[in-house]
Amino acid sequence: MSLRIVVADDQEVIREALMTLLDLMPGIEVVGGACDGQQAVERVAALRPDAVLMDLRMPGTDGIAATTRIAEQYPGTAVVVLTTYAEEPLILDALRAGARGYLTKDAGKAEIVRAIETAVTGHTTLAPAVQRRLLDAADRPSSPAPGEETARPAALTGREEDVLRLMAEGLPNAAIGRRLLIGEATVKTHVNHLFAKLGTRTRAEAVAWAHHHGYGPAAQPPA
Repeated sequence: MSLRIVVADDQEVIREALMTLLDLMPGIEVVGGACDGQQAVERVAALRPDAVLMDLRMPGTDGIAATTRIAEQYPGTAVVVLTTYAEEPLILDALRAGARGYLTKDAGKAEIVRAIETAVTGHTTLAPAVQRRLLDAADRPSSPAPGEETARPAALTGREEDVLRLMAEGLPNAAIGRRLLIGEATVKTHVNHLFAKLGTRTRAEAVAWAHHHGYGPAAQPPA
């Protein structure tokens, strides 16, 4: 069956072009469009799509606020961000809000469809430029403000670090298990331990933490 999606973008020309383009893709059915975040939430409430392709900077209710509401009220609908901006604070805010994908508007139609398909399965896709921004941010030294202590997670085991790196590569639990030669149920246990130690609630938040702290693809964890 086709995945039912809503496209949210305040620029009418871009929104209609995306709706037309994606509706022609196999396995995708565009069921609605929204001109701002509030309308996106309303479309989700009425249509219960599988996913929303969400712009971020829109008038009124922006994409971050809309993503937060959709993730909380309609968890069966995945949100994939499609925006012009790839700034670290915006990326982290979107992932913390519950977005399961973050693409920039130079993404091709096949990449967008893959991100939607991945998000619907509960996993996260980050555009290469977005991954680079997070890795660059992880390389920058940071120090807490005077009198402020930096929160540190409980120490991760070696196996938890392995799982976290593979999560940051976008691998689902089954693929992580095959890579590490362990069962999928064991991977799920490690993922739950990671959520508890990192203080995250979703896979997207854990992936954002991983990239921010140097556990992304081809990166080594901080000493």
